[in-house]
Amino acid sequence: MSETRTLVSFDWAIKNILRDKANYDVLEGFLSTLLDKDIRILALLESESNQEDASDKFNRVDLSVEDETGEIYIIEVQAGWERYYLQRLLYGSSKLIVDRMQLGDSFAKVKKVISVSILYFLLGEGENDYLYKGTTDFYGMNTRERLRLKPRKRSAVVGREIDAGRNVFPEYYLIEVERFHDIINSGIDEWVYFFKNSEVRSDFRSKNIQAAAEKLDLLKMSQAERRAYEKYLVNRASEKDMIESAYDEGIEKGIEKGIEKGIEQGVERGRSDVAVNMLRMGLLTVDQIAQATGLSEEEVRKLSEDEGLSTGQKGSE
Repeated sequence: MSETRTLVSFDWAIKNILRDKANYDVLEGFLSTLLDKDIRILALLESESNQEDASDKFNRVDLSVEDETGEIYIIEVQAGWERYYLQRLLYGSSKLIVDRMQLGDSFAKVKKVISVSILYFLLGEGENDYLYKGTTDFYGMNTRERLRLKPRKRSAVVGREIDAGRNVFPEYYLIEVERFHDIINSGIDEWVYFFKNSEVRSDFRSKNIQAAAEKLDLLKMSQAERRAYEKYLVNRASEKDMIESAYDEGIEKGIEKGIEKGIEQGVERGRSDVAVNMLRMGLLTVDQIAQATGLSEEEVRKLSEDEGLSTGQKGSE
């Protein structure tokens, strides 16, 4: 039987280890395996997604990097359900494209963005797959043929594909970790096994995964690092329990009221009850409560005023 190494969780690694240039090989291995091409990371990009402010992170951890061809990658670990998650992915990739442009620049300088989300919650329905890819393609409405660029236009498109849109618009990869059943059939299965179990088996052979096992080995952490890591895990578990408890309680109340007013109205009311519970705890900011419940920040502030409650931590405004 193959030996395994117990490693730090990938979200901790992104926040504390993988931002170091010396450890880019771990990200290079993962991205190269996922995208089936050799990727060399050139730099870590400074953006809102790289900020260290805990209130900006809530239950997600992410970073942005650029490879030697100029393509940009967003790698995100998301721990909890978010009502408008796909909309936020679109916003994040679009904002990163705009932030990399200067006013007056030619649109030829628009950078390709690839967004990779490692999800520890179930976004979709069904159990047929754990890995999804989203792209923008153009098809003839009559012929259903894919639009292909004229030869003189192809030189303006960077990358291996020459279909219109393939190397212009962002690509999205969604990895639903909970749907992975620990069956190894490919290199990317090895990485998702690591994401799910915080372990790398000695028989894994995908690019740089053994380097990841070496660099993220829990036993090689100093006492101070290990204490900080353990505190992080406790805080993450506590945050998740707090969110789930408040959500479940609010939804239960909403369903009870829904018997009289209709289930749909009751569930919506339940979201408001969730928000009120969180406000009473006084531990979360307005934007965090809005993310967790699907309400707008204005709705959360209105509930706070109606209930005479505080809006939480500093920075909620």
